[in-house]
Amino acid sequence: MAEIDLTDHGPQPYVLDIEEATLGNDNFRATLWTGKNLQLTVMTIQPGDDIGLEVHDDHDQFLRIEQGTGTVRMGPSKDDLSFEATVSDDDVVLVPAGSWHDIVNTGEEPLKLYSLYGPPDHVHGTLHPTKRDAEKDPNEQH
Repeated sequence: MAEIDLTDHGPQPYVLDIEEATLGNDNFRATLWTGKNLQLTVMTIQPGDDIGLEVHDDHDQFLRIEQGTGTVRMGPSKDDLSFEATVSDDDVVLVPAGSWHDIVNTGEEPLKLYSLYGPPDHVHGTLHPTKRDAEKDPNEQH
């Protein structure tokens, strides 16, 4: 597999093999394209770890699982995650604006996914090699 370009190419026109980019990414999070109204990120969640419980009040989110197995939880509040589903290769998770959500890697291999936000959620060019890096980033909302 060729080396993956983790540069944020937005907002210029751009084409990429999203499966190759997702499977080739070993970082917790990398933004690959940030435009005015949309953002593409790739993520790798290690076994036993999670994305982290979060909510996006003003935008919907699309996540596609390319590799691995996990559990997604969603709900109207962080204390009411009443929706739960198992996800694996080729599944899509659709998160409505205002829904608290998290995905936990329940498998034995890294969980690899890509995510589309509208509007963007992360600063252009964001690269978090680990979840801890993301948690320490002052630009991330916690």
